[in-house]
Amino acid sequence: MLKKTIINPMLTYLDIKQYNWADLAPQYTRLAEQPLTPDNVSAWLADWRSVYDIASELFSRAYVNRTLDTTNAEYNERYTDLIENFWPQIVENETALKKKLLESGLTPPGLEVPMRDIRGDAALFRAENLPLHTEEEKLVMQYDKIIGTQSVEWQGETKTLIQLEAELQNTDRTHREKAWRAIMERKQADRTALNELWGELLNLRQKIAHNAGLPSFREYAWHQKHRWDYSPADCKQFQQAIAEVVVPVASQIYAQRKAKLGVSELRPWDLEVDASGLPAMRPFADDQELIARASNVFRQLDGDLSGEYETMRREQLLDLANRPGKAPGGYCIGFPLTSKPFIFMNAIGTSDNVRTLLHEAGHAFHAFAAVRLPYHSQQEIPMEFCEVASMSMELLSLPYLGKEQGGYFDSADAKRYLQEQLSDIVLFWPYMAVVDSFQHWVYENPQVAHSANACDDTWSALWQKFMPGVDWSGLEEHRATGWHRKLHIFRYPFYYVEYGLARLGAVQIWANSLKDPGKALEQYRHALSLGGTSTLPQLFAKAGGKLGFDTATMQAAMQVVQDQLA
Repeated sequence: MLKKTIINPMLTYLDIKQYNWADLAPQYTRLAEQPLTPDNVSAWLADWRSVYDIASELFSRAYVNRTLDTTNAEYNERYTDLIENFWPQIVENETALKKKLLESGLTPPGLEVPMRDIRGDAALFRAENLPLHTEEEKLVMQYDKIIGTQSVEWQGETKTLIQLEAELQNTDRTHREKAWRAIMERKQADRTALNELWGELLNLRQKIAHNAGLPSFREYAWHQKHRWDYSPADCKQFQQAIAEVVVPVASQIYAQRKAKLGVSELRPWDLEVDASGLPAMRPFADDQELIARASNVFRQLDGDLSGEYETMRREQLLDLANRPGKAPGGYCIGFPLTSKPFIFMNAIGTSDNVRTLLHEAGHAFHAFAAVRLPYHSQQEIPMEFCEVASMSMELLSLPYLGKEQGGYFDSADAKRYLQEQLSDIVLFWPYMAVVDSFQHWVYENPQVAHSANACDDTWSALWQKFMPGVDWSGLEEHRATGWHRKLHIFRYPFYYVEYGLARLGAVQIWANSLKDPGKALEQYRHALSLGGTSTLPQLFAKAGGKLGFDTATMQAAMQVVQDQLA
């Protein structure tokens, strides 16, 4: 075993806050020089994890700080310094250790499946791509800054666009339309800047792929994301299954909404308001109430999960309120030195915020479960299953959301929330198909996709194919630039089909819970504890589901949703 001359198991973030590459380089050198034998490989892997945990902690903390306040120069400088001068060195040295392990011919117990990822990463690595990945991350920071600083004047107040979105639930249609147009006009003001940024990102990603000897960035992304268990053709089959099975049901939901609202055409500002004319649900007053009521939900769901959530609450690992300068979206990220996760959100008091917290809590519970595995390569979990963990939590927690149990909703709103949840499951799949189809088109046709106008046209065509039922007459420009508003396209290319597949798995787990809630939760938690030590199809199966792309699998899941809607 390596001597812990620098790596102290009692280190905290405050101890390493100012670390740079020079502080970790000696430890990577020791790992690289250590001879590997069957007798010492387990200890070597444990030491490798201790070094990697420090690197990950530094990067995670810097990322969190940057997203909490995109206007803070110090945070941006620290994050930029890490992506320029620290993380490329980590990636290069991590790759060297992966190659060392491969060359040893050793596969310790529990690494049989992770070795696939290790082989893939070693094969994909190119030193010349390190500065390009840094440049890509800096461009993504520009996207975050553009979106994070968008705000408008509304009724005498400056509001972020996320805050203004709450007005789309107003029962006054004229009011909703005014708010919707204000949001869209502000977004359109950044159209040129986002188009220019897109061209830079596309060029960079194609260059990264070519440096790796691959014909397009799609092939690169497939390897980078460790998609060993399905192909682009499977994704297209999934898109087709959605078109055949889900789109007709989604169209029915839109038609029912139009009839309930009593409007001649359903417009984009009619999609968030309660269709029966009831005022918007306001399940919590502020982020502290959002946090507190979740405690009651998890306490009734499962004692162990509740304990993990209370740890996050007690240690202030939840930052949920929206505010100016905060990056968009929501995420859960791990802090390895403490073996605890952190949740980031932009809550504004809506029922959708409740779902987002439950979703991110599912990620957090997954992190708590997987961190118990001894090697960090075992914690590299397929993202498709990471999203099963989060989306299943949205559904498994449904029985405990009533106010009589300390949750968020009275009995009437609980029914509304359930209806909203189930409808959103149906409506999400076609939207996912738009995003995934668009990304396949982009990287199959990178020269054409360089034209923002071509992107607008393709997005519009896909929208009309998968998202019928809403009238966009006179709003065609707003519809066409919808790809600007999907941060994954800029930030995380090809990261979206995961949500569609995971929602399928989550519905299957939920269906099990309707029959036997105890067994369903047990299977779910067992699958989470496996981390990345099983293949993606195996993880689905162990959780009680099935990874499938075909029409029959989609039909079975849709039947469950439709039965519960009925």
